[in-house]
Amino acid sequence: MQNSIKSAKGSSVLGNHSRQSPLEYLKKHYFLYLLLTPALLLTLIFKYGPMYGAVIAFKDFSPIKGIIGSEWVGFKHFDKFLSSPNFELIFMNTLKLSLFGLILGFPVPILLALMLNQVRRAGMKKNIQLFLYAPNFISVVVVVGMLFIFLSPTGPINQLFTSITGEPIMFMSRPEYFRWIYILSDIWTGAGWASIIYVAALANVDPELHNAASLDGANLFQRIRHIDIPTLRPIMAIVFILAAGGIMSIGFEKAYLMQTSMNLPTSEIIPTYVYKIGLQSGDYAYSAAVGLFNAVINVILLVTVNFIVKKLNEGEGLY
Repeated sequence: MQNSIKSAKGSSVLGNHSRQSPLEYLKKHYFLYLLLTPALLLTLIFKYGPMYGAVIAFKDFSPIKGIIGSEWVGFKHFDKFLSSPNFELIFMNTLKLSLFGLILGFPVPILLALMLNQVRRAGMKKNIQLFLYAPNFISVVVVVGMLFIFLSPTGPINQLFTSITGEPIMFMSRPEYFRWIYILSDIWTGAGWASIIYVAALANVDPELHNAASLDGANLFQRIRHIDIPTLRPIMAIVFILAAGGIMSIGFEKAYLMQTSMNLPTSEIIPTYVYKIGLQSGDYAYSAAVGLFNAVINVILLVTVNFIVKKLNEGEGLY
C-alpha cells in the first residue's frame, strides 16, 4: 500500500515536472542562463556577426562604397575562380595535402595511445608523454626554420646524403618533396598532443577486463583488439568526422612559410592563394568568394562523412 502511494506521489511529481512550461523552467534556472550569456554573446559577436561580411563574395566590393553600396554581381567571382587556369592545380594541391595528411596522420595518435597504455611505470610514462607532447608547443615559424636548416644543401641530413651519393638533395626547392615534408613534420608536432584524448579514454578501461582476458589466454594484441579498440571507437569516429570535415581548411602559415618559387606547383593551396589575392593584391571580393567556396566544400564533406560513419558505426556519429 505504502509503495503504491509512493509511486503515485512520484508519478505526480514527474507529471508536474513534465507539464512545466519553458518560461517557468527559465525562471527557475535563470542563474544558469546568466552564466551562459557571456559565452553566447561572444559567439554571436565574433562568430556569427562577421558572417555578414561574406556577402562581399557576391558584390564588386569597394572599400570606399562599403558593403551596402557596392554593386551586386552574383556569382561572378565564383565563375572567375572556377574557370581560372590555376583552379585545378590549387584545388588538387589542397585536397591532396589534406587527404594524405589525414590518411597518414590519423592512425598515429591512436597507436601512440595504445603503446603508452602498455607502459606500467608511472615515471617512465610521464617522461615519454613529455617527450611526445613537447613538439606541439614549438612555434610554426621555428618548426619551418628547423626544416630549412636541417634540409638545406649544407644541413646535417644532406651531409649524410652527400657522403653516400656525392651530391645533395634540394628538399625545400623540389615540388615532389613538399607534401612529404609538410605531412611528416605535422605528424611530429601534433601526433603526441592529439593522443591525449585517446590516452584519457584508455585510462577509464577497467583493469579487471585485461586481467580476465589474460586468464582466458588472450595475448596482448587480442586484448587491444577486443578491449582497447572498442573503447576508442566512438572517439575515433568523432575525431575522424571533424578531421574530414575540415579537410580543406589547412592553415596558410606553415604552407606559406615553406613556399619557395620552385616548389609552388605543389605548395600553392587555397589558403595561401586567398592570402595573396585578398591581403597582398587587395581583391577582397574575389578572395572572399574563394574562401566561401572552400567553406561550402568543408560543410558538404562534414555532412557526407558523418552520414557514412553513422552507417558503418551502428548509428554513432557527430550528430
